[in-house]
Amino acid sequence: MSHQIIKDLHNRYTAKKYDVNKRISSADIDVIKEAIRLSASSINSQPWKFVLVESDEAKQRLHDTFANKHQFNQLHAKEASHTLLLAYDPKFTKEKFVKRVDVEVSSGHLPAELRESFMGAYAFAEMNTDENGYNGSWTKAQVYLALGNIMHTLARLNIASTPMEGVDPELIGEKFSEELDGHICEVALAMGYPVEEEDWNFGKPKARLPVEDIIATV
Repeated sequence: MSHQIIKDLHNRYTAKKYDVNKRISSADIDVIKEAIRLSASSINSQPWKFVLVESDEAKQRLHDTFANKHQFNQLHAKEASHTLLLAYDPKFTKEKFVKRVDVEVSSGHLPAELRESFMGAYAFAEMNTDENGYNGSWTKAQVYLALGNIMHTLARLNIASTPMEGVDPELIGEKFSEELDGHICEVALAMGYPVEEEDWNFGKPKARLPVEDIIATV
């Protein structure tokens, strides 16, 4: 198939070895940040926080979070141009939702007279909130919507990426406590440019099930 989207997705892969000397341009970083901001979420809840690890100091902090486990991902902390920490709010309250609804109105997306009725959409969060106010399973799902959007954006920019669930949420929460502000990071995304000759996963054909095995058209 010759469509550009399909070409982008065929070219996208999980990088295993990054070129420490090659950095993502500031112009592309701006595009990535805006793509993050524009990510979709249920009821436009945006129950997340993103930390872009860019400086050497922050990379060292990230490197240190692999002290106890998942050391196979540790090299990406310093070698990748940037790493994005994607974190979810474990207790997304109605009061927090108000801020999102106010932006709905101020942006012109939602007529002011519909503000109170739109507040009723918080029922989707309430259905996923336990007696202790925890709704992290629901908010974490929203983070993965953003992750998919960002990975596709990177593919379009011809920037390699490595999604990593192999991270330590406890140490990340400790080392990046100020930036995360109570949000929980259980997945991260390394970004940059591969050392093609040292990356065993580079240039391999896609290994996916046939369309007819996964999609039913009715």
